[in-house]
Amino acid sequence: MYGVTQLDDIVYVVCRSSWTIARFNTTTHQRLRSIRVKDMRDPWDIAACTRTARLYVADLAAECGVWRVSPDGADIQRWLTWSRSDTFTPSALSVTSSRLLVTSHIGSQLRQFDTAGGDELRRVPLPDYMDPVHAVESPTGTFVVAYRNTQLHQYQVSEVNTEGQVLRQFSGSLGWPVHIAIDSQGHILVADADSILLLDAQLALRRVMIDEHWLNDELPLRLCCVEQSGQLLVGLTGYSVAVFDVLQR
Repeated sequence: MYGVTQLDDIVYVVCRSSWTIARFNTTTHQRLRSIRVKDMRDPWDIAACTRTARLYVADLAAECGVWRVSPDGADIQRWLTWSRSDTFTPSALSVTSSRLLVTSHIGSQLRQFDTAGGDELRRVPLPDYMDPVHAVESPTGTFVVAYRNTQLHQYQVSEVNTEGQVLRQFSGSLGWPVHIAIDSQGHILVADADSILLLDAQLALRRVMIDEHWLNDELPLRLCCVEQSGQLLVGLTGYSVAVFDVLQR
């Protein structure tokens, strides 16, 4: 499971090496007709924007970039592309309001785009030791980044400003923080190895929100906060999505 998001009453899921976006009704859990993206090769993440009512899919295959897809699949665009010579390859996505934040598995940099027109809004240079895995924009306009510290050879979560300067860092130990979600209050959820951690806006650990027993010993790979319903969607290694009623409304 390499991507899960929700738009209105439908959950959208992508898996690696697939050219389809699976769709499920949030109430009945019934599987709906999938969206076929003919030239999509290696989807790595998916995010939804309520403002544009569009889905955004990061395609790790060479020169594919980011796809922009309507909820019914009637409008499919190869929205953002990069050349083979570009050191930026999109691997993870997050959406905040009207902005799409793209994380690359190559190069210590984040890029932010307008979800409507696709204009690049900002590039955030990260310290050289940061090998970013996923990043989200906070309600205050900073960025929370999960990354591998190549100097210390360990995983960390830090908050950086728009210049890429580290403001604070989570002081606990992490196994493999592969995905982050954040709510409107700045609470941060981290999918880390076999559990999901809840951090406050200062990156202090509040509690282990979901442990390995609740995950049935599967690894959490993707997170999606749905604040309207108070639910957290968790994409698991077993090609399934777990739904938890754990968020404060």
